[in-house]
Amino acid sequence: MKRIIIFSSYLIIGFINPLQAQFTQVELFSGFDKTDFTLFSNYHINKSQTLNLNTLTFFQKFKKENQEFDEIGIQPTLFWNITKNIALGTSIYYNSFAGFSERLSAKYTFKSSRLIFVLIPTVAYSEQTDASYAEVFVQIQYNKPLNDNISLWLNGQLLTIWNEFYQHSRSFQQLRVGVSIYQHQVGLGIDFDQFGPQPIEKIAFGIYYRKTL
Repeated sequence: MKRIIIFSSYLIIGFINPLQAQFTQVELFSGFDKTDFTLFSNYHINKSQTLNLNTLTFFQKFKKENQEFDEIGIQPTLFWNITKNIALGTSIYYNSFAGFSERLSAKYTFKSSRLIFVLIPTVAYSEQTDASYAEVFVQIQYNKPLNDNISLWLNGQLLTIWNEFYQHSRSFQQLRVGVSIYQHQVGLGIDFDQFGPQPIEKIAFGIYYRKTL
């Protein structure tokens, strides 16, 4: 099965900061079916903060009978902020299954005091398959403060990837419900994963922990 990219848009998952602050963030999601570890950093390139370098590193491991879906990835992305809500980005992505690919993305971000919405369409070219593909990523975050140090969080992510713009390659839908206590976020999560042109479906329940450094 030719899988182009598994978590290519995990660059944005849960780590989007529309104000473009400099930070490093780690997240661990673990359950009986799979474990994910992700490290993400965002740093300014220029004083005006219109250029930002995002770097993603992740490791995904399934339980023994699904080890064929294990993977490692790394992706540095340069984003240019055209306006407060719109940015363009280019990246080189390496995946242990898919090899190298080059990507061009547009990012739309809406932010209020409690809600964040992100939409990222992408076109890319895979060196391994010598073919282009399309990708769409959506993220929604909602938080409800309980006091100065504690808040409730609802996070949702959706990704779909289509080889040569017509054949399904990879999709996922992820839901996280948790609480942030003194900047330590913990909670429950569920992942729905689909692989391949005739999708193989996987479901994973687990807990997650997220910390911004």
